[in-house]
Amino acid sequence: MAYTRNPGASYELYPLGEQAVVIRWEGGIDDQTRRLIDHCLESLERHRFPELIEWVAAYRTVTVYYDPVALYLKSARGYDPNENMTPYELVCRWIHYCLREQQPGDVGEDSLESRAIEPAARIKTVPVCFGGVHGPDLGEVALHTGLRPEEVVELYCSTTYLVHMIGFVPGFPYLGGLPQRLQTPRRGFPRGEIPAGSVGIAGEQTGIYPLATPGGWQLIGRTPMTLFDPALSQPSLFSAGDYVRFKPISVAEFDAAVQR
Repeated sequence: MAYTRNPGASYELYPLGEQAVVIRWEGGIDDQTRRLIDHCLESLERHRFPELIEWVAAYRTVTVYYDPVALYLKSARGYDPNENMTPYELVCRWIHYCLREQQPGDVGEDSLESRAIEPAARIKTVPVCFGGVHGPDLGEVALHTGLRPEEVVELYCSTTYLVHMIGFVPGFPYLGGLPQRLQTPRRGFPRGEIPAGSVGIAGEQTGIYPLATPGGWQLIGRTPMTLFDPALSQPSLFSAGDYVRFKPISVAEFDAAVQR
């Protein structure tokens, strides 16, 4: 059963098995939700304790993993005044403390919501060769949206995208902010291998494949940039919270960049 939240909270908590609590916000895939998650992560880090293992952020959630046995033994030894609470309840109480939950109409200066302000933008410009062999589904996206291929490219490149999270393979940036006009369903059948650097659309999401991998997103272009290099101290080109803009380049410019 989910831990009861205070009235007016913008999030809910629920268990994921016996070793994790999920924090889920009510917002959509947007900048405001991302900022709430960023501040949540900062607060969890400031107030962490030894029985916590890790936490993982996604579009609208942060999953907090903990050691239930260690928490139970700590409580049983009397180190916590709420020794009758279960490990799950202890972690939920700690999360509520970290998020400094407010009552309705009482958003104070120290609340999570009041501190969710625009971060210093970390904008990366990504060159992309659209259409042709590098963007075989550009025509399909144009047909679905009712736009000409060049209009799809122009609208796609007119937007600044937010990196919400990195996955499903190392370095893959899940980008929010795709114009509603460009939202196109995934392909009916996934491809067995997509070239590294391919730029794709899937529903309201867009992203860039950092590695050659199977996938079912609509491919509209490809960048010559390297998105993931395990030899670097910072292997992934992108981090959650970065902003991305796309710039169209020609086939010749793409080939020249690859050869460098």
